[in-house]
Amino acid sequence: MALVYHPVMQLSGILVSLLGWVLSCLTTYLPQWKNLNLELNELEIWTMGLWQACVVQEEGGMQCKDFDSFLALPPELRISRILMFFSNGSGLLGLLLSGFGLDCLKIGERQQEQKKRLLMFGGMLFWISGITAIVPVSWVAHSTVQEFWDENIPDIVPRWDFGEALFVGWLAGFCLILGGSLLNCTICSTEVHPSSVHYAVAEQQDQCQCLETETRP
Repeated sequence: MALVYHPVMQLSGILVSLLGWVLSCLTTYLPQWKNLNLELNELEIWTMGLWQACVVQEEGGMQCKDFDSFLALPPELRISRILMFFSNGSGLLGLLLSGFGLDCLKIGERQQEQKKRLLMFGGMLFWISGITAIVPVSWVAHSTVQEFWDENIPDIVPRWDFGEALFVGWLAGFCLILGGSLLNCTICSTEVHPSSVHYAVAEQQDQCQCLETETRP
Protein backbone atom coordinates (compact mmCIF):
# COMPACT_ATOMS: atom_id res chain seq x y z
CA MET A 1 0.00 0.00 0.00
CA ALA A 2 2.88 2.38 0.77
CA LEU A 3 4.32 1.80 -2.69
CA VAL A 4 1.03 2.93 -4.21
CA TYR A 5 0.67 6.15 -2.21
CA HIS A 6 4.34 7.10 -2.61
CA PRO A 7 4.18 8.40 -6.22
CA VAL A 8 0.66 9.78 -5.66
CA MET A 9 1.89 11.93 -2.76
CA GLN A 10 4.92 13.02 -4.75
CA LEU A 11 2.82 14.09 -7.72
CA SER A 12 0.40 15.87 -5.39
CA GLY A 13 3.30 17.77 -3.82
CA ILE A 14 4.67 18.76 -7.23
CA LEU A 15 1.28 19.93 -8.52
CA VAL A 16 0.47 21.93 -5.38
CA SER A 17 3.94 23.50 -5.46
CA LEU A 18 3.54 24.32 -9.16
CA LEU A 19 0.25 26.05 -8.41
CA GLY A 20 1.89 28.02 -5.60
CA TRP A 21 4.78 29.04 -7.86
CA VAL A 22 2.44 30.27 -10.61
CA LEU A 23 0.44 32.25 -8.04
CA SER A 24 3.67 33.68 -6.61
CA CYS A 25 4.76 34.90 -10.06
CA LEU A 26 1.28 36.34 -10.61
CA THR A 27 1.42 38.14 -7.26
CA THR A 28 4.74 39.74 -8.19
CA TYR A 29 3.36 41.50 -11.25
CA LEU A 30 -0.22 42.22 -10.19
CA PRO A 31 -0.79 45.98 -9.59
CA GLN A 32 -3.46 45.36 -6.94
CA TRP A 33 -1.34 45.20 -3.78
CA LYS A 34 -3.21 48.24 -2.44
CA ASN A 35 -6.59 49.70 -3.39
CA LEU A 36 -7.81 53.26 -2.84
CA ASN A 37 -11.40 54.40 -3.24
CA LEU A 38 -11.94 58.14 -3.56
CA GLU A 39 -15.10 59.41 -1.89
CA LEU A 40 -15.17 62.47 -4.13
CA ASN A 41 -15.08 60.37 -7.28
CA GLU A 42 -16.43 56.88 -6.72
CA LEU A 43 -16.00 56.02 -10.39
CA GLU A 44 -12.20 55.84 -9.96
CA ILE A 45 -10.27 53.19 -8.06
CA TRP A 46 -6.54 53.64 -7.54
CA THR A 47 -4.34 50.59 -7.19
CA MET A 48 -0.65 50.20 -6.34
CA GLY A 49 1.66 47.28 -6.98
CA LEU A 50 5.39 46.63 -6.84
CA TRP A 51 6.02 48.09 -10.28
CA GLN A 52 3.32 50.60 -11.09
CA ALA A 53 0.30 52.54 -9.92
CA CYS A 54 -2.96 52.30 -11.84
CA VAL A 55 -6.29 54.07 -11.92
CA VAL A 56 -9.39 52.14 -12.93
CA GLN A 57 -12.14 54.27 -14.43
CA GLU A 58 -15.59 53.01 -15.17
CA GLU A 59 -15.60 54.53 -18.66
CA GLY A 60 -11.91 54.78 -19.57
CA GLY A 61 -10.67 51.36 -18.42
CA MET A 62 -7.31 51.02 -16.64
CA GLN A 63 -4.38 53.38 -17.01
CA CYS A 64 -1.05 52.53 -15.37
CA LYS A 65 2.18 54.42 -14.78
CA ASP A 66 5.46 52.74 -13.84
CA PHE A 67 7.38 53.97 -10.83
CA ASP A 68 10.20 56.27 -11.85
CA SER A 69 12.72 55.28 -9.17
CA PHE A 70 13.31 52.18 -7.09
CA LEU A 71 14.76 54.20 -4.22
CA ALA A 72 11.69 56.47 -4.10
CA LEU A 73 9.43 53.57 -3.16
CA PRO A 74 8.34 52.91 0.41
CA PRO A 75 10.61 50.43 2.27
CA GLU A 76 8.00 47.65 2.28
CA LEU A 77 7.65 47.79 -1.51
CA ARG A 78 11.42 47.83 -2.10
CA ILE A 79 12.02 44.80 0.10
CA SER A 80 8.94 43.08 -1.33
CA ARG A 81 10.38 43.27 -4.84
CA ILE A 82 13.56 41.52 -3.73
CA LEU A 83 11.77 38.86 -1.67
CA MET A 84 9.26 38.08 -4.42
CA PHE A 85 12.07 37.65 -6.95
CA PHE A 86 13.81 35.32 -4.52
CA SER A 87 10.57 33.41 -3.98
CA ASN A 88 10.05 32.93 -7.71
CA GLY A 89 13.65 31.83 -8.26
CA SER A 90 13.76 29.36 -5.39
CA GLY A 91 10.37 27.96 -6.40
CA LEU A 92 11.56 27.37 -9.97
CA LEU A 93 14.74 25.68 -8.73
CA GLY A 94 12.65 23.54 -6.37
CA LEU A 95 10.46 22.40 -9.27
CA LEU A 96 13.50 21.38 -11.31
CA LEU A 97 15.21 19.48 -8.49
CA SER A 98 12.12 17.70 -7.19
CA GLY A 99 11.02 16.86 -10.72
CA PHE A 100 14.19 14.81 -11.29
CA GLY A 101 13.71 13.13 -7.91
CA LEU A 102 10.26 11.68 -8.61
CA ASP A 103 9.95 7.90 -8.41
CA CYS A 104 7.80 7.80 -11.55
CA LEU A 105 10.66 9.31 -13.55
CA LYS A 106 12.78 6.52 -15.05
CA ILE A 107 15.91 8.65 -15.23
CA GLY A 108 18.31 7.61 -12.48
CA GLU A 109 15.97 4.95 -11.04
CA ARG A 110 18.98 2.94 -9.81
CA GLN A 111 20.25 5.91 -7.80
CA GLN A 112 17.51 6.13 -5.21
CA GLU A 113 19.63 7.91 -2.61
CA GLN A 114 20.38 10.77 -4.99
CA LYS A 115 16.73 11.02 -5.97
CA LYS A 116 15.80 11.27 -2.28
CA ARG A 117 18.28 14.10 -1.85
CA LEU A 118 16.80 15.92 -4.84
CA LEU A 119 13.32 15.58 -3.36
CA MET A 120 14.54 16.79 0.02
CA PHE A 121 16.30 19.84 -1.45
CA GLY A 122 13.27 20.55 -3.64
CA GLY A 123 10.94 20.41 -0.63
CA MET A 124 13.21 22.73 1.36
CA LEU A 125 13.32 25.20 -1.53
CA PHE A 126 9.52 25.16 -1.67
CA TRP A 127 9.45 26.01 2.04
CA ILE A 128 11.84 28.90 1.48
CA SER A 129 9.85 30.07 -1.52
CA GLY A 130 6.59 29.95 0.44
CA ILE A 131 8.02 31.86 3.41
CA THR A 132 9.60 34.53 1.19
CA ALA A 133 6.22 34.96 -0.53
CA ILE A 134 4.24 35.29 2.71
CA VAL A 135 6.65 37.73 4.39
CA PRO A 136 6.38 40.66 1.90
CA VAL A 137 2.63 40.22 1.50
CA SER A 138 2.14 40.23 5.26
CA TRP A 139 4.48 43.22 5.65
CA VAL A 140 2.52 45.29 3.11
CA ALA A 141 -0.73 44.23 4.78
CA HIS A 142 0.63 45.25 8.20
CA SER A 143 1.77 48.67 6.97
CA THR A 144 -1.60 49.18 5.27
CA VAL A 145 -3.43 48.46 8.52
CA GLN A 146 -1.17 50.85 10.44
CA GLU A 147 -1.74 53.65 7.93
CA PHE A 148 -5.48 52.98 7.86
CA TRP A 149 -5.84 53.40 11.63
CA ASP A 150 -3.25 56.17 12.01
CA GLU A 151 -4.86 58.93 14.06
CA ASN A 152 -2.32 61.50 12.85
CA ILE A 153 -3.75 61.34 9.34
CA PRO A 154 -6.84 63.56 8.89
CA ASP A 155 -10.11 61.81 8.20
CA ILE A 156 -10.45 63.71 4.93
CA VAL A 157 -7.41 61.93 3.47
CA PRO A 158 -8.36 58.67 1.66
CA ARG A 159 -6.96 55.46 3.12
CA TRP A 160 -5.42 52.54 1.28
CA ASP A 161 -7.04 49.13 1.65
CA PHE A 162 -6.04 45.53 0.96
CA GLY A 163 -5.68 44.61 -2.70
CA GLU A 164 -6.45 41.31 -4.38
CA ALA A 165 -2.75 40.53 -4.86
CA LEU A 166 -2.25 40.15 -1.11
CA PHE A 167 -4.74 37.29 -0.91
CA VAL A 168 -3.19 35.65 -3.98
CA GLY A 169 0.22 35.91 -2.33
CA TRP A 170 -1.00 34.31 0.90
CA LEU A 171 -2.51 31.44 -1.08
CA ALA A 172 0.73 31.05 -3.06
CA GLY A 173 2.83 30.81 0.11
CA PHE A 174 0.45 28.27 1.64
CA CYS A 175 0.53 26.09 -1.49
CA LEU A 176 4.33 26.18 -1.66
CA ILE A 177 4.74 25.21 1.99
CA LEU A 178 2.12 22.46 1.65
CA GLY A 179 3.75 21.09 -1.49
CA GLY A 180 7.18 21.02 0.13
CA SER A 181 5.73 19.26 3.18
CA LEU A 182 4.13 16.57 1.02
CA LEU A 183 7.44 15.91 -0.75
CA ASN A 184 9.36 15.65 2.52
CA CYS A 185 6.70 13.34 3.96
CA THR A 186 7.40 10.86 1.18
CA ILE A 187 11.06 10.80 2.21
CA CYS A 188 10.30 10.34 5.92
CA SER A 189 7.67 7.65 5.33
CA THR A 190 8.62 4.04 5.94
CA GLU A 191 9.70 2.09 2.92
CA VAL A 192 10.14 -1.58 2.24
CA HIS A 193 13.85 -2.35 2.38
CA PRO A 194 15.40 -5.04 0.17
CA SER A 195 16.69 -6.95 3.21
CA SER A 196 13.19 -7.31 4.65
CA VAL A 197 11.87 -8.43 1.28
CA HIS A 198 14.62 -11.03 1.01
CA TYR A 199 13.86 -12.26 4.51
CA ALA A 200 10.15 -12.58 3.72
CA VAL A 201 10.86 -14.54 0.52
CA ALA A 202 13.27 -16.86 2.33
CA GLU A 203 10.71 -17.47 5.08
CA GLN A 204 8.04 -18.25 2.51
CA GLN A 205 10.37 -20.73 0.76
CA ASP A 206 11.08 -22.47 4.08
CA GLN A 207 7.36 -22.82 4.72
CA CYS A 208 6.82 -24.30 1.28
CA GLN A 209 9.62 -26.83 1.85
CA CYS A 210 8.08 -27.84 5.18
CA LEU A 211 4.72 -28.36 3.55
CA GLU A 212 6.29 -30.50 0.82
CA THR A 213 8.03 -32.74 3.38
CA GLU A 214 4.81 -33.16 5.34
CA THR A 215 2.79 -34.13 2.28
CA ARG A 216 5.28 -36.77 1.14
CA PRO A 217 4.19 -40.40 1.91
